[in-house]
Amino acid sequence: MSTDSLALLRKNAGEEISALAEDHLKHDLHPSDRDLLNSAASKIGTHVTVGSAVGLALGAFLAFRIRRTRTHMFNAFRAHERPTHVKFADGREEVIPDVTPYMRPTALGDIAAYTFLGFGGLFIGGEFGLLTGTGSARRTITRDPETRERIETAFRRFRADVLRKEADTLDQRTSVTRLLGL
Repeated sequence: MSTDSLALLRKNAGEEISALAEDHLKHDLHPSDRDLLNSAASKIGTHVTVGSAVGLALGAFLAFRIRRTRTHMFNAFRAHERPTHVKFADGREEVIPDVTPYMRPTALGDIAAYTFLGFGGLFIGGEFGLLTGTGSARRTITRDPETRERIETAFRRFRADVLRKEADTLDQRTSVTRLLGL
């Protein structure tokens, strides 16, 4: 499983792209714009962290409820009187096997329930936090039209530089493959 699967553990794109983004932040934006972007980024991180924690807690609570319900059902099944034989029309009698030991809640089942429901809650909560954090950050950035325009322009320039860098990398790979005759 990749660490990118969980929103809480996702990192940035890489050192080169991060350095390029820092360069654009320094030269294309005002200090107030940088502060606004940092505020928006921290909102996303906060939403993801809170969403992941709430999702993990809800997953653990649901696992606890499922475990308790399984235990109650087992106790009710064990206490209930069950037939032990089946008598057929021809007079033949067959023994019904006792399935009570197979229905007993086990520690392995409890571990599986807490693990899968906990991770599921962590995943869903983190992704929901990412969605709400992104919306909150978008509202923060788009509040002032002038600031939004400067940020969008800087982002377009950044994307163009990233595409140029990728094109240069592809051109270098192509020249290397020609030299090797591949």
